[in-house]
Amino acid sequence: MSYKNPLPNYINGEWCISQATEFLNVVNPATAEVLTQVPLSPKSDVDAATQAAAEAFKSWRRVPPTDRIQYLFKLKFLLEDHIDELSRTITLECGKTYGESKAEWQRAIENVEVACGIPMLMQGYNLEDVARGIDEMMIRQPVGVTAIIAPFNFPGMIPFWFMPYAIACGNTCIIKPSEKVPLTLQKVFELLEKTGLPKGVVNLVNGAKEVVDAILEHPTIRAISFVGSSPVAQYVYSKGAAHGKRMQCQGGAKNPIIVLPDADMEMTTRIAADSAFGCAGQRCLAASVAVTVGEARHTFTDAIASAAQARVVGYGLDDGVQMGPVITSQSKARIEGLIQKGADEGAEVLVDGRNPKISGYEQGNFIRPTILQNVDPNSEIARTEIFGPVLGLMHLETIEDAIALVNSGQWGNMACLFTSSGAAARQFRYEAEAGNIGINIGVAAPMAFFPFSGWKESFYGDLHGQGRDAVEFFTQTKVVVERWPKNWSRQF
Repeated sequence: MSYKNPLPNYINGEWCISQATEFLNVVNPATAEVLTQVPLSPKSDVDAATQAAAEAFKSWRRVPPTDRIQYLFKLKFLLEDHIDELSRTITLECGKTYGESKAEWQRAIENVEVACGIPMLMQGYNLEDVARGIDEMMIRQPVGVTAIIAPFNFPGMIPFWFMPYAIACGNTCIIKPSEKVPLTLQKVFELLEKTGLPKGVVNLVNGAKEVVDAILEHPTIRAISFVGSSPVAQYVYSKGAAHGKRMQCQGGAKNPIIVLPDADMEMTTRIAADSAFGCAGQRCLAASVAVTVGEARHTFTDAIASAAQARVVGYGLDDGVQMGPVITSQSKARIEGLIQKGADEGAEVLVDGRNPKISGYEQGNFIRPTILQNVDPNSEIARTEIFGPVLGLMHLETIEDAIALVNSGQWGNMACLFTSSGAAARQFRYEAEAGNIGINIGVAAPMAFFPFSGWKESFYGDLHGQGRDAVEFFTQTKVVVERWPKNWSRQF
């Protein structure tokens, strides 16, 4: 695949060269090949995109919802028609396997499909005769110009948690992709252009922190969606809220899975391995800690160690590969340093994936699946989001102890239980303090018609992405009280 160098922005329906004076290389994490360069756009590019979005909003908000969703129908079919090229692009710049990239696009398309239900989802409600001759209604209207700050780990799916709902509700939108993986959204905007969307409804600005700060500070931007690490989520949320904006900021996690003795161990092991090592562990719903209860300790430990050692690591476009590299050499060094930190704190490195030799890809950012055994729940490694293919093992004697451990953490993105007991499952579902709960599920990723939930320091805001939460976030309610009869009546 060939790409423009440097990559352009997309503002007011036109591909345009950034005013940037600095650029970053976009690197294939498996081969170290430089794919192109991304501009670090200045604030002036954000201002141009915002002005275009604000001007487009004046007419876009007046387009009937039934007409707005026709563009989304076109987008759905375009995404499906180009899913191979889009999936390969994710693998090239992000490092996932082709199968993981394709699954990501299927989830993105699912959100487009749900957003096509806006004529129903955006409806308000009304009541006649709240007082004699007086009627009252609540209607939803778009908020205006919105912005999305996307992460590197799901460059296709995560913008679609927000963008389809934003424009279907009548808003206009600016998207900033991660500077590490900007190519995927270049492809998406080429398809958006083919839908015939009016100029300025969707805009793309490449860049890094200067673009983020410009979005957070711009007085015309009304609502911002963000996904990334918790420290950055907290920064984005605080600064955006201080500038009077609606904010939804998804942060990091340290996701535990609990394995009871009555779990189907073969199934549990396969699912746990996929959760911990899928996408090289670079997802906010990856299993980070496995807590075995009672007699599950020995059977699960041996099984998950075997699964980790057997996982095929390599270039995501090669046949048979089950796990690709991590995103950058800096990430590789950080993850390997955290593995050593765990060992220094007393954990046993049961399966050591550091410094692997992947034939033909010696320059890639590869780490094999790693397992730390007997991790101290009070250690630093037990509290740190590693964001790599590393699973820590802990052991407790009761499900009550396991739930207490889950609830003692600062994070609250996901918690999962593996069991054949309905009573245990209900207890866990009821008591575990996390926004996404899995029962015999390793990655409790909600379907697009449910919100992508998150608690504690895993989320900053009130309304999440996807489904009805997204509709609530991208609309503001207006209550109308009206009287038409000529005769006067007392309202209150």
